[in-house]
Amino acid sequence: MNIFVCIKQVPATNKVQVDEKTGVLKRSGVASKMNPYDLYALETALRLKEAHSGKVTVGTMGPPQAQSIIREAYMMGADEGYVFSDRRLGGADVLATSYTLSQAIRSVGDFDLILCGKQTTDGDTAQVGPAIAEYLGIPHAAWVSRLTLRGDGVDAEQQLQDVIETVHMPFPCLVTVEQDICMPRLPSLKTAREIGDRPIHVIGLDSFLDTDESHYGLTGSATQVERIFPPDNNVEHEVWEGGDNAARLADTLKKWKLI
Repeated sequence: MNIFVCIKQVPATNKVQVDEKTGVLKRSGVASKMNPYDLYALETALRLKEAHSGKVTVGTMGPPQAQSIIREAYMMGADEGYVFSDRRLGGADVLATSYTLSQAIRSVGDFDLILCGKQTTDGDTAQVGPAIAEYLGIPHAAWVSRLTLRGDGVDAEQQLQDVIETVHMPFPCLVTVEQDICMPRLPSLKTAREIGDRPIHVIGLDSFLDTDESHYGLTGSATQVERIFPPDNNVEHEVWEGGDNAARLADTLKKWKLI
């Protein structure tokens, strides 16, 4: 089977500055890593490949330095990797990012299964995976904690709010996985030696089926950050000693209209 895994390079720290004009993260000069949730998607793909044979392709949207996580994916066992890199793709919101990835995936091949981590640590929207599937016009399931192949598709066990639901989806389809689906393996030094100088494909907007620049980046985004700022740090406090502090607390909360 032919599997595509969406991965992303995210900041390795929560101390990241934001561009006040564009509202996007300043990633230049910030230590980065593979999005932790994507490791579970990649591991799931590798296990399916080992059990049923096939090929695992990984892809990321980002600057050229995102090649480092493609190399990491190679060291874990991925067969082929792409970086979708173009200045015209920068500043995309969830909608434009999802559309970009759907076009990028279409441009590199036909896949039976697309796997994503449930969310990224720098965005936390958990919307990109399902939105990619909607743009591709394929069935999808989110919050999947167990995935098995059956017939011409997969059985996906979803962890919903109050119930666990199992759905069957025919190929091609997309799944976003939870972190308890498996334990990711570590990159292998032996594999690193074997892959040697395996190429990483870097392609841009001109390689997509839709090359209309207005559909990508800030221009193609339905939402833009109007203003971003650090939260107020209110450190005022009072120390109450002795007396009926419970009644005093109740009176204070009533005064603040909290109760």
